[in-house]
Amino acid sequence: MASAQHLPIKRNTGLLAGSLAMNSATLQLAAAVASLTLVRVLDVEGLLGLGPAIVLASGALAALPAGLLMDRFGRVPVLAAGFGAGIAGCALAALGSVRGWPTAILAGLALVGAASATGLLARTAASDMYPPERRARGIALVLFGSVFGAILGPAVFSPLLSGKDLTGDVLGTLWLAAGGFMVAALAIVCFVRPDPKRIGELLEHGEARDRDSQAAPLGTLLRRPGVAPALVAALASFAVMVAVMTLTGAIVVDHHHHGADSVFFIIGAHVVGMFGLIIVVGDLVDRIGRTQALAGGLLLMALSVISLLWVQSVVLSAIVLFALGLGWNVSYVAATAVLADRTEPWERGKLLGFTDLLAGLTGAGLALAGGLALTALGVAALAIGGAALVAAPALWILRAGAPAPVASVHTP
Repeated sequence: MASAQHLPIKRNTGLLAGSLAMNSATLQLAAAVASLTLVRVLDVEGLLGLGPAIVLASGALAALPAGLLMDRFGRVPVLAAGFGAGIAGCALAALGSVRGWPTAILAGLALVGAASATGLLARTAASDMYPPERRARGIALVLFGSVFGAILGPAVFSPLLSGKDLTGDVLGTLWLAAGGFMVAALAIVCFVRPDPKRIGELLEHGEARDRDSQAAPLGTLLRRPGVAPALVAALASFAVMVAVMTLTGAIVVDHHHHGADSVFFIIGAHVVGMFGLIIVVGDLVDRIGRTQALAGGLLLMALSVISLLWVQSVVLSAIVLFALGLGWNVSYVAATAVLADRTEPWERGKLLGFTDLLAGLTGAGLALAGGLALTALGVAALAIGGAALVAAPALWILRAGAPAPVASVHTP
């Protein structure tokens, strides 16, 4: 096994974190105004969940192909292509908002979703560069960059929206600003070298493998010990988190009648919860074990979502969304670490991409259904349903217990 002493792991980690900071800022805008962009242009309140559903579904559909391409060509080229798609998506969303063209908005949201999902696969690159005993921390270090997006997003978007109505011109300006973040992400990720996949091969096998290295079939990967609980945890945590996050704008602005600019404060608090303590969380996951972290994070999410039944103020909403992000943080980092533990570098992207495919499609369906339920039944339907969807897997994971040791499940 090669030594990490002469490999630029720290530099690559910092650059990947920087690209995720830019991606996070764009994702905040999509979470805050994707639903409202379509509603304002089409003037159909029942389509409240359509915008987030498009972002999530397109991201889900892009995740598995992106993961497969990462395993074949490396992490950096795919991440760069994803951010390029994000630039185009923001431009189309801006054009559609200003001109009132639904088709352009739909295409733009789809590309933004694909870009965001591809960007999240930077955690695959993070898992390549760290050994199993430090893998959760390595993943956390890269994801920690997103907390800076939580600061940058409100700092840029809130002044652009403050005191203004959500007209097409205002929405267009917001989407153009988001496109600037995508340009920065693309520039940053191009400096990551050597490719983290190559680093992973060097660390685990002492040499880089060629493109013909044999990856196990997806069915075999899914049957490895510990994969199923991690997959379920990742699916439940991501789907519920993004569904609640993307509908927060509608809850706060339309149901609780707060100002539109307050959405960015709440979403910012949520993103800080997702990433602000993630380095501590990474160490915690490595220390207490994957199973406890998977279940504990899901249970914290359940408590946060159910509290939406009573919370209405902006400050309390921000606290609830912070706790929701923290719960996702714990369960998602643990799930990613387990899935990385169970794979070789040349098959890791496939499994994580497949996980994101299922999670994104579930999140898209939940966002669409949640938007309809929110319109017809109110916040209670979203709160009770979301809490149940994360509490049930947590109890099953605790009952299933810890997975087998890592050494027994790696391919020869």
